[in-house]
Amino acid sequence: MSPRRSRIAASAAQSELAVALAELRTSLDLPTGFPPDVLAEADAAASASPPPTVDRRDIPFVTIDPAGSMDLDQALHIARRPGGFLVHYAIADVPGFVLAGGAVDREARERGQTLYAADGRVPMHPPVLSEDRVSLLPGVDRTAYVWSFELDETGAIGRTGLERAHVRSREQLSYDEAQTRIDAADGEPLALLREVGLARIDQERARGGASLNSPEEEIVRSDGGYALKRRHLLPVEAWNAQLSLMTGMAAAAVMVEARIGILRTMPKPTPERIAAFRTQTEALGRPWPESVTYGEYLRGLDHDGPAALAVLQAAGGLFRGAGYEAMDGDVPADPEQSALAAPYAHVTAPLRRLVDRWGLVVCEALVAGREVPAWARDSLHELPALMGASSQRASRLDAASVALVEAAVLSDRVGERFTATVLELRGDNAIIQLTEPAVTATCPATPAARAGARLEVVLEHADIRAGEVRFRAARP
Repeated sequence: MSPRRSRIAASAAQSELAVALAELRTSLDLPTGFPPDVLAEADAAASASPPPTVDRRDIPFVTIDPAGSMDLDQALHIARRPGGFLVHYAIADVPGFVLAGGAVDREARERGQTLYAADGRVPMHPPVLSEDRVSLLPGVDRTAYVWSFELDETGAIGRTGLERAHVRSREQLSYDEAQTRIDAADGEPLALLREVGLARIDQERARGGASLNSPEEEIVRSDGGYALKRRHLLPVEAWNAQLSLMTGMAAAAVMVEARIGILRTMPKPTPERIAAFRTQTEALGRPWPESVTYGEYLRGLDHDGPAALAVLQAAGGLFRGAGYEAMDGDVPADPEQSALAAPYAHVTAPLRRLVDRWGLVVCEALVAGREVPAWARDSLHELPALMGASSQRASRLDAASVALVEAAVLSDRVGERFTATVLELRGDNAIIQLTEPAVTATCPATPAARAGARLEVVLEHADIRAGEVRFRAARP
């Protein structure tokens, strides 16, 4: 294909993709904006000044987020203390700007979370709040829920505090910038994030918890259109995530002790599911010994190898059934998030997730020794269904968006041969992962199509509007 014809084909594919993505938004009934009463209430709230009396603006917080982010939920600061570390973790004060039962609250409950479509975000809150007045942007005064943790040298928590306070972030860093800074300046306070992150990973290991940390397949804008990219997480992302996990586990502990709040739960995998996963790892040549914990096994994998991709695919299905459990007087029979091997609650992303607002309000009241506000207590039972519906819509949006972009990326390559890794077998089909571009698809299984094997495949069909691609095994 000539370069000119390739450009024409690419342009036509991107135009067709844009139409398909717009149709997807319509089919999922995604909001296209905010109603006038929501915008008016948000504007009024943005001009208000919530009245916490505690001043923590002396703490030099920084934020670490994907490049270009404006809805900054968390800011962190870590310092050494005798025998360990002092961690401050500030969370955006969404409850201070969203009136319970008001227009912004009602709209947020309808949306449930910020949605990430290929052609743009669908925010949960109006941008005047989520990307400006409430966001922990650098160089401006904000109110926040400030968690404090005294850790020993091993990363174990000795004391936890929570207060609503004035804060001021000093700097906004991307993950790349933070990683570069940490790698280049070990003596800098930010470098303590590595020490604390690694210590908390050791704590996770001791609990028997696990994090997949598998390569992410993401949609990126490229040359006026869209492309697929497989991205390995930077170490700083795992260290930063450990602070969020630590906060969520601390919040869960507060709520479980008081028997009121809302937990993020996940049941333990059944013995049958564990046995099936062990069988898969043996077939892939990466056996999971019974003497090794699940988390330790995953940490020991070479995530770049083709067999490891298949193992991670199988591991992702081992833990299922995540949901939310509201409690007021009784703790669930199994309160744990089993992959973390501990009770856990969502409290660190209130700008982007509905349930976190309740978790923060409940925890702050409990830590301060006050009654939980009536509006929060009375509506706890509504959250599991609201978050369940929102999560389902987000999953459908994500899967359909990826399918549409995959079809567009491959639309002018019908008949070409690709190298793929077999992730798993499902009936008569093999689930395959192309090496380049980062496409996951199916093709009819052959005797050579065993999980973890390399397979040469040929693209037979790519339909952008339907979001469908079809491969067959290449002839030797």
